[in-house]
Amino acid sequence: MKIEIFSDVGCPWCFIGKRRFERALESFEHRDRVEVEWKSFQLDPTLPEHDHRRELDYLAEAKGMPREQVTAMLAHVTEQAAAEGLDYDFDRLVVANSWKAHRVIQRAKANSLQTAERLEEQLFRAHFEDGRNIGDEEVLVELGTSAGLTAEQVHEALSDDRWETAVKQDLATAQALGVTGVPFFVLGRKYGISGAQPTEVFTQALEQSWAEFQPLQMVQPAAGRPEGAGGSDGLHGQACGPQGCD
Repeated sequence: MKIEIFSDVGCPWCFIGKRRFERALESFEHRDRVEVEWKSFQLDPTLPEHDHRRELDYLAEAKGMPREQVTAMLAHVTEQAAAEGLDYDFDRLVVANSWKAHRVIQRAKANSLQTAERLEEQLFRAHFEDGRNIGDEEVLVELGTSAGLTAEQVHEALSDDRWETAVKQDLATAQALGVTGVPFFVLGRKYGISGAQPTEVFTQALEQSWAEFQPLQMVQPAAGRPEGAGGSDGLHGQACGPQGCD
């Protein structure tokens, strides 16, 4: 079963949602048969690579929100993050455009989905806990190599147009699916979960989706009837395959 997670590494609820989803997946009986792919999404494409404003100032000015409201919002997010074992520090946070980071994520996916997941984790931690500039190329090289890429692969991600195209393809997919905010979880291209829902919601969704997407259960012969026995025509379930027929 495949799960796609649309996320922006500049989104505080995406990191919280990652933790809550991971807890549900860890306790899911069939977790080894679940494939998770991280998808790119940008909340604010207009941001410069590095904005010198503090997060409080950026949100108040860019979103037109009263500073008191922004302060209360950041305090609430910090509290929710702490409940998931995350140490958000909005005073140190460097406001930066996430586009370059998404290009490197796409390059990581070309290595493996596991590499991309490790990079997502590194980027979230760097941005929200460590006060690193995720729009800086040197920082991206450091985080990318820590996640499993080579420095050459990170530089390739930032210079080769195909990785920009890959980001745009994810954005187009999000638009086609009606994704307008993140985190957004898509299960089997049938069910969607919007936001950093409680772990119990993810658990329920995993179980419901698995019940629908699990492999077919084969019909067994009726009791008392020898397996392979047929009717008067003598047929008993023969079939043809790539190597020939029974």
